[in-house]
Amino acid sequence: MLTVVVVTYSATPGELARCLYALGSGGGVDHVLVYDTGGSAVLPEFQGGPPVELVRIENRGYGAAANAGFAHAEQLGADRIALLNDDVIVRPGWIPPLLAELEHDTTVGAAQPQIVAVDGTVLSLGVTRDGYGAGVDLGDGEGAPDDLAARSIEIFTGGAVLFRLGFLADTGGFDERWFLYYEDVDLALRGGARGWTFRLAPDSVVEHARGLSTSADPGRTRYLQERNRLWAAFRHGSGGMARRAVWLSVRRLRHKPRWVHARALVAGLAGAPRRLWERRRA
Repeated sequence: MLTVVVVTYSATPGELARCLYALGSGGGVDHVLVYDTGGSAVLPEFQGGPPVELVRIENRGYGAAANAGFAHAEQLGADRIALLNDDVIVRPGWIPPLLAELEHDTTVGAAQPQIVAVDGTVLSLGVTRDGYGAGVDLGDGEGAPDDLAARSIEIFTGGAVLFRLGFLADTGGFDERWFLYYEDVDLALRGGARGWTFRLAPDSVVEHARGLSTSADPGRTRYLQERNRLWAAFRHGSGGMARRAVWLSVRRLRHKPRWVHARALVAGLAGAPRRLWERRRA
């Protein structure tokens, strides 16, 4: 059984409706769970397609809402669970290539589709990290290469991904302390350390209107991005990466919004002992 969990915070009715209509017409889905952390989601009225449930939940972050959806999906009997942002529009036939990649090997814990903009420009073919610990979407801003084929990736993006239930059970899902940003990087790297692998399924294509759900509070967004980049560097990076990550945060104190950068640096450093302890324990 395949269930899709859609996490929404401030999607407009039209935006969420487009997401759900696409899921209904895309095929291959048995159930859709909409987890609303903002309290304003409205389900559109339409016939056909899989059952859709709306669940309102306290806003404890993207990872917490996703984890609640995973638990709900498991109770429904799902052994494959897809996670989508509310501003993702799936294209018809998006599910079979993802399922095929999960069957590629029993160690494959997650499969990511090719994520594109409305104009077809690539947004993500998986994720990597630069020398400062920042997450970087592979292929971002480029056209799809002619030789694009299914491949292994180190890190998947949490905006559109299909999980094997066993992977979520083994890793415990998202670490909810991250609240938003880098929780997918953390989950992928924790899973990779436990022997799980991840695949890109480029024949599965979804469109993403990047940033629509997180642009209302840019100061909060910047704080979480900076703090969590530091946390990820301490938890998963080399000593050199951690030092460079801190140095970049120090340099950013020269730029506005300085107070936001300063708070993020303090919070990132305050979390360093815990992240390093978790690293040694793993």
